[in-house]
Amino acid sequence: MRIFLLMLWLAIAILQLTFTNPVLAAETSKGAKIFTNNCASCHIGGGNILVSKKTLKKEALSQYLNDYNNNAIEAIIHQVENGKNAMPAFKNKLSEQEILEVAAYVFQKAEQDW
Repeated sequence: MRIFLLMLWLAIAILQLTFTNPVLAAETSKGAKIFTNNCASCHIGGGNILVSKKTLKKEALSQYLNDYNNNAIEAIIHQVENGKNAMPAFKNKLSEQEILEVAAYVFQKAEQDW
């Protein structure tokens, strides 16, 4: 019986790890550091000092980022990479991994309402 339960537990753990979204598994503490170093001067606390209505809160991201409601992480990545209006593009300043990590951080914080 113990072996059966151990095997069942192991199978569930493997399945859980297999189907974890890699974006959400990104190291958000690294994302927080990247955000602090590159984004917080304009987006402190999820706000926006230049255009007050375009915050990093979920409602604003949903309204202002293309396709946010269908693929939030990709929408955030696109915004970080390409910028728009007053926001500069970061694709030549940050690595792909750094952009992924900061996007995961922004998504997580938006889901938690900053």
